[in-house]
Amino acid sequence: MLIRAKTRHCEIVEACDQIDGDALGGCPTVKEGTLAPNVATACPKRSRPTVAYRRLEAGPARLRPVVPQTVERMAGRYVAQLDQLLPDVVTGFYLVGSVALDAYRPGRSDVDFVAVVERDLGPKLLGRLRLQHARSGLHTAVAAIRDRRSPLTGTCNGVFIRAADLPAPVSEITPVASHVGHQFRTGAAGSDVSPVAWKLLAEHGVAIRGPQPSSLPLDPQPELLRSWNLQNLESYWRPWASAVERNPQARFRTRPRYWTAWGVLGAPRLHRTMVTGEVVSKEAAGEYALDVFPQRWHPLIAEALAYWRSQPDRLGLSPRERGQVTSEFVFEVTDGARNLGPAVP
Repeated sequence: MLIRAKTRHCEIVEACDQIDGDALGGCPTVKEGTLAPNVATACPKRSRPTVAYRRLEAGPARLRPVVPQTVERMAGRYVAQLDQLLPDVVTGFYLVGSVALDAYRPGRSDVDFVAVVERDLGPKLLGRLRLQHARSGLHTAVAAIRDRRSPLTGTCNGVFIRAADLPAPVSEITPVASHVGHQFRTGAAGSDVSPVAWKLLAEHGVAIRGPQPSSLPLDPQPELLRSWNLQNLESYWRPWASAVERNPQARFRTRPRYWTAWGVLGAPRLHRTMVTGEVVSKEAAGEYALDVFPQRWHPLIAEALAYWRSQPDRLGLSPRERGQVTSEFVFEVTDGARNLGPAVP
């Protein structure tokens, strides 16, 4: 079956077989295709990480994924360092993000957390928290250089919340501090304290310290879930795509495959949450995008998934071409979200 379509900047020619209907859900097997002249591409099988489970020893009977040993060591070291710098302050520590969603990929995923502190932190303790952020980032950077990968991935990213604020509606919570990558902030957290983040914490969070997340008095405000995702698509993803469209070289000149995956897998996560009410990983969002967005985008989505799964690049696009086609896809996702029907009950 030959499929031919055009975007504003390049033609996508894709030859693919019928969809494989195995139990895990197949994807079109792309035999040959191009996003640029004389470039061959393949659609990697939508494989899922193998997940082992164990039952929690306390609380309601439920299953959770076994935390990878590398993540256990990283989280344990981080908590131990917190205790050295802020003794008797951190009473809860919960893994969220890809670890909680059974989708952790070494060398691609970060280790995201929510930490609960017993009291307000004054300037002195906030200074120690900033020191911990720098120390953790340095350790991650050294390990990344040793492993010949980017020091911007595999970091510990998290938000610190007062225990007294946990019962408040999530939209009314002001965090003590947060850090993502090299950035450390006090009194702000963006998407780390949101209806999406609190739903993920309540339903999938992994307790390293403290009671199980399902027993915490959280208010994720589910009535705001859909509107929050739409607002994020409009306030972050649409401007992001506009900036890339104006100057694709600026961002895609370095780490072009990473930025392709960032846009192509990131925006559909919010689209899926709006449609289904679920919070999913980037990888699951890519599979969702293959199911719901037109065939002309499948080579691009397949390439984003291939990067996330540490598979080789078969598109052969220049950084400029990657930026152009990625921005077009993100625009399609945001436009589609504007036109969605009523929310799922």
